[in-house]
Amino acid sequence: MPIKVLVVDDSAVVRNILARELASDPDIDVVDTAPDPYIAREQIAKFKPDVITLDIEMPRMDGITFLRKLMKHYPMPVIVVSSLTQKGSDLAMEALYQGAVDVMCKPGRAYTVGDMTMSLIEKIKAAARVRVEDLGAINDQLLHSKNNLSLTRTTNKVVAMGASTGGTQALEYILTSLPPNSPGILIVQHMPERFTKSFASRLNDLCKLDVREACDGDRIVPGTALLAPGNKHMVLRRSGATYYVEVKDGPLVKRQRPSVEVLFSSVAKYAGANAIGVILTGMGSDGADGMFKMKQNGAVNIAQDEESCVVFGMPSEAIKLDAVDNVLPLVEIPEAVLRHA
Repeated sequence: MPIKVLVVDDSAVVRNILARELASDPDIDVVDTAPDPYIAREQIAKFKPDVITLDIEMPRMDGITFLRKLMKHYPMPVIVVSSLTQKGSDLAMEALYQGAVDVMCKPGRAYTVGDMTMSLIEKIKAAARVRVEDLGAINDQLLHSKNNLSLTRTTNKVVAMGASTGGTQALEYILTSLPPNSPGILIVQHMPERFTKSFASRLNDLCKLDVREACDGDRIVPGTALLAPGNKHMVLRRSGATYYVEVKDGPLVKRQRPSVEVLFSSVAKYAGANAIGVILTGMGSDGADGMFKMKQNGAVNIAQDEESCVVFGMPSEAIKLDAVDNVLPLVEIPEAVLRHA
């Protein structure tokens, strides 16, 4: 059965583009479009869609308010499709914490229609497999499982993390659990540009670590977590005993930019046995091959287990390659990182 999708956006142009492009995939059935949440509410009752794409800056009722009501009364997978503005990015981050499964930016400077459609179709297919009720249960468990961990001395280990669908909550849990002298951390979360800056800022406000969007040449030091900027690849480099990052353009790798594959492969090359790899919830296989290279070069690798994942894609692929040393529930990963450090 095709996945039934409802497109909600106040722009007729965007509604038409998304409906036309999504309908080109035989596995997707765009049941209707809606210009605002009030009409969307009627269409949800009529068509019972499997997934909704939702703009968040709309008249009559904003998308965040609608999302809260939806998650309370009729929970279902929602993908936010937002404008590439600072306000749009901040609201998209808020939407993720109100129950949205994933975020996308509208076609424009960052995405051509073709690139955006390809990515949105993949996100819809992943979202259709998400049980929103289970997502709520996972978030409740994380809320009541906060760790207060410590590290007796600093270490020069490098921790590389990769995540996609569901990764914002997973990364928040891990990073807020870690002490301020944790090893330096590099993170790729599949997310558009500007959205990553909002996400890094939110994490920095919550964590004991210094969390920021990476800039070209940033050094990896204890107590700092660097997040790959959206639409840029981030790679590890080494000069003598100093690790630093290179932030660069490049083609999509595993259909992603930033790509976990690119980061993990560079960590395998330049950090080897001095690295710890962590692969978290997400769709697809990005990072699996790179994690296998890390293991071959002596790194210790951790994968999130299926029960705590929103989408058990990326960890599953790494496990199939025998690239993983430990498969753990999310609540045990922060302690495992420190233990291996």
